[in-house]
Amino acid sequence: QVQLVESGGGLVQPGGSLRLSCTASGVAFSIYTMGWYRQAPGKQRVLVATITGSITNYADSVKGRFTISRDNAKNTVYLQMDSLKPEDTAVYYCNAQRTFRNVWGQGTQVTVSS
Repeated sequence: QVQLVESGGGLVQPGGSLRLSCTASGVAFSIYTMGWYRQAPGKQRVLVATITGSITNYADSVKGRFTISRDNAKNTVYLQMDSLKPEDTAVYYCNAQRTFRNVWGQGTQVTVSS
């Protein structure tokens, strides 16, 4: 019933920008905390950013470079990624969470390389 679909991943050069999108279906989108997580090769999945209403939270590693936002009319959450570094390379996962609910997307690959 509940589904999250990510898009916007791909190959980008260091210092470049990329915008990820996640569209939700089957949920009351506006009342969920939405988030982006990532998992690099050989690493654990970690939090990148979350947004609850208009309140945002970021991992220290991406502060000042990434921006999370949401468009409730489109049931979509975005992750604008600027000044990308090779260490940002990972599979990025969309997440929707509220009390007793936790839903994940399938992930989208982001590769930062020259």
